[in-house]
Amino acid sequence: MKVRILRCVTGCVAALAIALIAGGLALSYADRHLIAGSGWDFSSVFEEVTFIALPAVGFVLASKRPGNRIGWIILGTGLVLGLGFFCQRYGQRGLVAAPGSLPAARAAVWFLNWAWSVPIAGLTFLLLLLPTGRLRSRRWRPASWYVAAANALDVAAFAARASRVWAAPYTALSKGWYPGTHAADAVVMFPALLVGVAAVVVRFTGSSGEERLQLKWFVTAAALVVATVIPLADAPQLGLSPGVTSTAVATLKVVFSLALVSMYAAIAIAVLKYRLYDIDHVISRTLAYAIVTGVLATVYAGLVLLATQVFTLTSQVGVAAATLAAAALFNPLRRRVQHRVDRRFNRARYDADNTVAAFAARLQDATDPDAVRSDLISTVQHALEPAHISVWTPGGAS
Repeated sequence: MKVRILRCVTGCVAALAIALIAGGLALSYADRHLIAGSGWDFSSVFEEVTFIALPAVGFVLASKRPGNRIGWIILGTGLVLGLGFFCQRYGQRGLVAAPGSLPAARAAVWFLNWAWSVPIAGLTFLLLLLPTGRLRSRRWRPASWYVAAANALDVAAFAARASRVWAAPYTALSKGWYPGTHAADAVVMFPALLVGVAAVVVRFTGSSGEERLQLKWFVTAAALVVATVIPLADAPQLGLSPGVTSTAVATLKVVFSLALVSMYAAIAIAVLKYRLYDIDHVISRTLAYAIVTGVLATVYAGLVLLATQVFTLTSQVGVAAATLAAAALFNPLRRRVQHRVDRRFNRARYDADNTVAAFAARLQDATDPDAVRSDLISTVQHALEPAHISVWTPGGAS
């Protein structure tokens, strides 16, 4: 009975969060022609749709691992995020698109102006508790108290500042953070985030076995998020033309949203301990394709510049030649890079591949069936380390 009630509660919270996100998207679509810069474009809509992943992951974790606080933190953060997004679109409808058409629109915008600090609070606690949902030891209790106090002060400061601009909420919102917020974040919240990062580092360095694999999943996904945040923040300062900048920012927003979804999935895998041992394979593939993409992009850009600037060919010919060269280089480059990356980050697969290749070379000159069978058993045992091996031959099993 308790399990059913628990699943019902978590399901209702997740469904409410998803319904709020869907309602915000519906309002955004309805007002797309009434509000200048409403954000109804592919990258913005894609980013907003991926908000659904947060309550969905929270529901799975909270219902399957109710004793782990991480699921409840993610579920609550997803609910606040969905409510904040709905309030944003609701306030735009009631104050900008059709003034006076919706009740309590000003209160919705007031909530929006400080609700975005709640996900930051959830992130700091998440870093402290990963992956078990508990602090590493009692010595981390003062750190958790500081993080709790810092987040409470930050949320209260945002709520107080939002109350001061009740008369013109969107005017203040359009100017960015409220005066003094940057200083408050630097003094209070930045150390709290550092405490969370330190907790992950300390736990990772002192971990082993399953816990280390759990943290590997999260650290890998978090590194991917950071790698997408940096170019997204720097794109407007590169001095490119407005059209190129807007295209680059839109593309990076989509990539960043996918990185966030991958981080939610990594947390779910870590907490549920589902396919933990695939992490080395994931890391090696991710690094290999990232390196290949970077090299091919550099080669492509260099060939285009060489063809158009040095050989003075038309841009169409330069682009076609660069595309053909990049396509021809893809598979050979991918194989070489994957081999090098596996050697460093996926050693088990690298050693297994070498063992199988050596067995295949010996098999070409083998003539004795008993020797082949014995060599096969030895190779499988060394490469896969199974608990039991059986080989069926026309003469019987061994």
